Amino acid sequence: MVALKAGERDVAGALRLLVSELQKDAKEGSGDELAVLRREHKRRLEAATQFQQANRPDLAHREAAEAQMIARYLPPDLDDDQLQRIIADAVQQTGASGPRDMGAVMKLVMAQAGGLVDGKRASDAVRLALGA
Repeated sequence: MVALKAGERDVAGALRLLVSELQKDAKEGSGDELAVLRREHKRRLEAATQFQQANRPDLAHREAAEAQMIARYLPPDLDDDQLQRIIADAVQQTGASGPRDMGAVMKLVMAQAGGLVDGKRASDAVRLALGA
């Protein structure tokens, strides 16, 4: 076995954790690898923010580095124009007329986006489009 340098050891540990989460998701039957990657990326970013607020820059840096490593495996997010077209199409298909129709629109938007947009970003854009 090749000896790992300190930085490579951190990457290897992060990859092991990521593989474990992917395997757990596959056992549960979801099989949505992009959702797992996005969830783990988001967790690392949130942890980095919390560590930074707790004045623990060493841990914040490690979490941010892991988030950056995970981001390399994620496809690029939809740009704003693409997201707006998907939302407009979903609003038209559902006949949505206001904030009470947000659930139906979000369901269509997330299905059409195919995991290429963060749920919060999509939710904020739909809410804006529906005048909420």
